[in-house]
Order: sequence, then structure tokens, then C-alpha cells
Amino acid sequence: MEDKPTIYLDHAATSWPKAPGVGKVMLEMIDRPIGSSGRGSHGMALTAAKQLFSTRVLLAELFHISNPNDVIFTSNTTEALNLAIKGWLKPGDHVMATMVEHNSVRRPLEYLRRTQGIKVDYVPVSPSGKIDLEKMQQNFRSNTSLVVCSHSSNLLGSIAPVQEISQLAHDHGAVLLLDAAQTAGNWPIDVEKLGVDMLAFPGHKGLLGPQGTGGLYISPKIDLVPLLHGGTGSQSEELEQSAVRPDRYEAGTANTVGIAGLREGVRYILEQGPEKIYQYEWELTQHLMQKLSGIAGVTLLGPEIGKPRTGLVSFVLEDRDASEVAFLLDKNYGIAVRAGYHCTPLGHMTAGTMAGGAVRASVSYNTVVDEVDALVLAIKRITE
Repeated sequence: MEDKPTIYLDHAATSWPKAPGVGKVMLEMIDRPIGSSGRGSHGMALTAAKQLFSTRVLLAELFHISNPNDVIFTSNTTEALNLAIKGWLKPGDHVMATMVEHNSVRRPLEYLRRTQGIKVDYVPVSPSGKIDLEKMQQNFRSNTSLVVCSHSSNLLGSIAPVQEISQLAHDHGAVLLLDAAQTAGNWPIDVEKLGVDMLAFPGHKGLLGPQGTGGLYISPKIDLVPLLHGGTGSQSEELEQSAVRPDRYEAGTANTVGIAGLREGVRYILEQGPEKIYQYEWELTQHLMQKLSGIAGVTLLGPEIGKPRTGLVSFVLEDRDASEVAFLLDKNYGIAVRAGYHCTPLGHMTAGTMAGGAVRASVSYNTVVDEVDALVLAIKRITE
């Protein structure tokens, strides 16, 4: 109902509300004198540069990155993944991904397959989200240069065994690109310990920052072909793109206001701790799964109750279209969820839900049990 407060359970798409201080600092950045980072030595330009660098420092702390300048700002995870995939792969290369990848991985790979002749294998994944590592091992070739892996499926909530995948990739001379769209901020990520060569992440989901922000960590051992070429504020006299990080990968004026907001989100995540956030969200998903599993006609997707998963639960209702269910939840109960294919047809092929998609409810550190219970009650009424 229009006058009923919304229960927001679509955090896997974008978080709301944002972390304390995000909106305030963004408004202050709009109203205060600020220039363009790297485009001048005056105080206003230096203020902008400090905003960007201080955010890099906090992101480096969160992901255990040695050099903050290896953190590249992008407008979202999709741009980060495109920069990594298109900047690394060469004509004739072989790449492996999994059968739960988002279209932000699949579409760039398929584009390069069509235009540059790269070879692509998608490793099978079980309906519960378990990646077939034996099949991955068998699929390596002499020209395998990249393994792309979603850290957590945005449909199943399953969590990939990153260290094992990284070891396989490195044993065969390939690098690992990890898509942390569903884990950045709510799962501890140490790029050194995990052996991650590139990490793509959003600012607007688990980091509780604004939309239009994100980034890519690039190992100092890796040099990518930039996705964008243009002004960087450094080495302007040179014909070629700057070789200096992060300028090499950040052509054009940065979203300074958004990045300042992202900094406050990351600061809040560091104060709370990703481990604490994960545990809270996991407990909420377990509560939701237990309640939903008791409703006739409801089938849950992904890992079983009690297994690790991120803060989302996807499900289907017997003889009910997923989009219809989401519409009824919004219209009649003021509950916002996501329905359909979640930009991951590969995931739905894996789950066996290509016929009609699924309903996805996703929680955050701000979600309370009463909101989850309201969803369960609404689903009971819809299925009656």
C-alpha cells in the first residue's frame, strides 16, 4: 500500500539505508569549495585529491591491500569487471568462469569470444552452489590465462572456495579475478591470503555507500590495457595513457562526491567488522529459511540450512510466477524483494529455475527479525 512503510529486503541489489554519515558528507562535499583531483595544485583540487586517497586507504585496509594506489575507482562492479576482463584477455586466450556468474562477467566474455576468438568454459556448479573443482582442474589448457569467479552467487547465496580456486589458477599460470559484488563488506576478504589477483567490488551494496561507486584491486604484478583513455592530470605531455597508478585506469574526472560517501560506508564497515556483519546476516537468513521451509509449496534455493551463505534467500512458489509474488508483496504488504532472473541466467540454469525465475529476499546489517517475519507471514497468505 502506498501509505505503508516499505520493508526493504533487496539489499543484494543495493543497500538501504546507507551507513551513518554517508548522506551528510556527500551534501557537505556539494556545498564546500572543491576542485578536480589531479587537475591543479590549488587548495580546492588538493582537497578533492585527499578525498580520493583517504578512501583508497580505507579500502586497502578492508581488503588487506599493501598499496592503496592499487585500488582503482570505477562507477560500479560491472565497470570493474569489464576493465579486468577486457584489459587482460588477448585474442586466442582461454578463460574459465562458473555456472553461477552474473551477466557482468558472462556478457564481456561472450563479447570477446565473438570479436577476439577467446575460448570460454563455464565450470559446472551444483544446485546448492558447490563448484566442481575436479572439472575445473580438467578444463585448464596451455593458453588458460584467466579464471573468473563470483565470490558468492547472487541467486544461490553460496560462497566459493577462493583459496582452492586461486591455487588451481596459479598452478596453471593463470590469474584469478574475483567478483565480490555480494561479499565486499559482509565477508572478510584478504587478497594476499586468498591469492586474489584482481578484486571487483561495488560501493553501493555491502559497503553501504552510494550508487555509482565501486572499484577494482589490481595486483602490482598485473598490467591491464585501460578501458578508458584520456585525461588523467599526470604525464599530460605524453601521447600514451599514463603508466602511473591509479591514473592509468582512471581517465576523466572522478566521482569525488560519491567516493567521499563511499569512504564513510567503508569506515562504518571497518568499525563493525565484516565478520560480525556476516554472522548477523547469516543468522537472519537461517531464521528466514527455517520459517519458509515450513510453508507448503515453497522451495528454497542454494545451500541447505546451517551451511555458510551470504545474506540472501531465493525461493520459488509452486504454481506462482515469481514476478507476480514480488508484485503482491510490494502492493499488498509493503515488502520490497527482487524477482525474475537477477541478471544471472547461468545461475538459473544451475538451479533449474529458468522457466519462471525466483523470488529473492536479501537482508543487511540494518534488517531486523520482525521484517523477516513479516515476509514469512505475507508468503503464507499468498500461498493460501
